[in-house]
Amino acid sequence: MTFELGQGTGPLKGLKVVEIAGIGPSPHACMILADLGADVIRVERPGGQFLTGGPHDLLNRGRPSVALNLKDPKAIETVLELVDQADVLIEGMRPGTTERLGIGPDVCLERNPKLVYGRMTGWGQTGPLALAAGHDMNYIAITGALYGLGQEKAKPQFPGNLVGDFGGGSTYLVIGILAAVLESRLSGQGQVVDAAIVDGTASLNAMGASMLAGGILKEERVSNLLDGGAPFYDIYETADGEHMSVGSLEPQFYEVLLKLLDAEDAPDRYDPSTYDELRAYFAAKFITKTQAEWTEIFEGTDACVAPILKLSDAMEHPHMVDRGVFVEKDGLKQPAPAPRFSRTEATLRANPPAAAGANTTEALKAWGINDVEGLIEAGVAVQV
Repeated sequence: MTFELGQGTGPLKGLKVVEIAGIGPSPHACMILADLGADVIRVERPGGQFLTGGPHDLLNRGRPSVALNLKDPKAIETVLELVDQADVLIEGMRPGTTERLGIGPDVCLERNPKLVYGRMTGWGQTGPLALAAGHDMNYIAITGALYGLGQEKAKPQFPGNLVGDFGGGSTYLVIGILAAVLESRLSGQGQVVDAAIVDGTASLNAMGASMLAGGILKEERVSNLLDGGAPFYDIYETADGEHMSVGSLEPQFYEVLLKLLDAEDAPDRYDPSTYDELRAYFAAKFITKTQAEWTEIFEGTDACVAPILKLSDAMEHPHMVDRGVFVEKDGLKQPAPAPRFSRTEATLRANPPAAAGANTTEALKAWGINDVEGLIEAGVAVQV
């Protein structure tokens, strides 16, 4: 495969990013940047990363994979040659790791003063826990976000790794990088972006902090307006064992819910003492029809009711199909780039997810690295 730079179609076309491969949020951030048009080169260890890689790993889409032995000084020099011409470097290692390798921010910014150096960690670069291992649920646990999640009073329930890794992590890393790139273009100076999942998750939960400060947040699960405490914002089982999401918060939307449920005799929603009765009332209604039947009744109305779909079914939902939310490329059904732009439309790149080192030769040459064959022959780089 022959790689050419500047082939992206999105608003970040021409932005050059060096990715020091990690897992979870940092590759997701680089996927987003590549989706939006940036030229990203993924540098990873020979053999790849734990729990990543292969033809189905969509987090690695849109960019070539280069395998370098970062324990070899020549590999480090190769990375620094990439940094010389890059706008951004992203790494997701524990604090101090890139410094020990010789590609830390001081070294990189000395060579390229305009560089934006993005760092993705769970705990952050500083603090008592900075050097400790952790995963998504640990980070959202310590920020107070996990405590209130779920509809079981006795035990919190965690939503996969969506809230921490990708909500508080990669999303905020991308925000920070784009802000720093904009500032660098104005000032001519780069900087380090310290993106920590704990920081981003706390920011995501700003509304919760507002409700706590206002004295209207009960720090108990299934006790608040949006956590299942209110029967008109909850989940109900259908006759076929599936479920419907009910979010009829506003009075005008609630009236539509009652009408379509044929439930004008429902208990008073404004009297919290009736909530148990009202929840049982709604449950008895929803269990009488299948999910498909209720979907036909509610879809397109203002009742704020929608079926809870499996991912495979969501990909075939008429609204998702009409908007092209999911697309098929390289034999994989996958999310399309987001968000959307009126002039610089983002499209999926020609680089499908690849094994570590699948694109070493072509990608390094495209970035202007000399004697790539010599690096491979010496074992500094690996082409698979």
